[in-house]
Order: sequence, then structure tokens, then C-alpha cells
Amino acid sequence: MAGRGTPATALLAKRGITHQVHSYEHDPRAESYGSEAAEAMGVEPSRVFKTLLADVDGALVVGIVPVDTQLDLKALAAAVGGKKARMAEVAAAERSTGYVAGGISPLGQKKQLRTVLDTSALAFPTVFCSGGRRGLEIELASADLVALTRAVTAAIAAH
Repeated sequence: MAGRGTPATALLAKRGITHQVHSYEHDPRAESYGSEAAEAMGVEPSRVFKTLLADVDGALVVGIVPVDTQLDLKALAAAVGGKKARMAEVAAAERSTGYVAGGISPLGQKKQLRTVLDTSALAFPTVFCSGGRRGLEIELASADLVALTRAVTAAIAAH
């Protein structure tokens, strides 16, 4: 992995957090990056989490939900004490995080944003999230994901 690190993997190394990096060959034609990741790694989709950015009352907020669900914008707004949420523009998400859409990691973002992790993550000993590049996933304890992102947990996934 030398020379192929990302801000996410650098943060984990710097903090000494136990994790495992999984890489797979990303297919640019994939319609769902998260579903592609789950299938490529042979992991149930409910353990693979996608990182989405929303605009809540004019401020960017990170929502982390399983790849087989959608982000419930009303629940996300409520979790951070907001009134109205809409998906953030891709350019704003990329500018704020320093990552490219489809490879946005909740870890190592350029700006620390308020973050909400779906409560379903707590049911698993480890979960998977983007490593900061399409085709790169990080497996870590959900408690470490909460601590590193300073996330609150709430039911923000819609099935």
C-alpha cells in the first residue's frame, strides 16, 4: 500500500487504530459504488456504509448509512437539531471533504463536519466504509468510526 495511502488511511495509522484495508477492482460502469464494494468483498451490504453529504439549514452534514438503504433527510436534520435537509451538491461535497464523489470517506476529511452514523452500525463488531478512493474500503470497529468522526448515532437510514 506504500505510496497509495489516502488521508483516511493516514489518519488511522497516525492514531494507531486497528483496521483492515480492502481493495478491489472498481468498475467505472457500476451503478452503485456501495453495492459493488459489498459484492466484491463478499460482505453483506448492511455492514458496508456509504458516506453522504447533506445541506442542513445551510451547513454541510455527513450522514453514514448502509449501502442497501437511502439517507432519510428528515431524520438526519432532526439528529443535528436542524429543520430542513437536502442532498449537498457534488462539487460542495468534494471541495469540503477533499475526496471525489463515489470515494468520499468519513475519515480524514479536509474539514471536520457534524457527522451522524446510522445506529445499525452498532450491531456489528466491524463495519466497512470508503477508504477515500473508489475500490478501497476500510474495515474498523464501529466504536472507532464514531470516535474518529465525532459522530452521533441516530436512525437515519430509510429502507
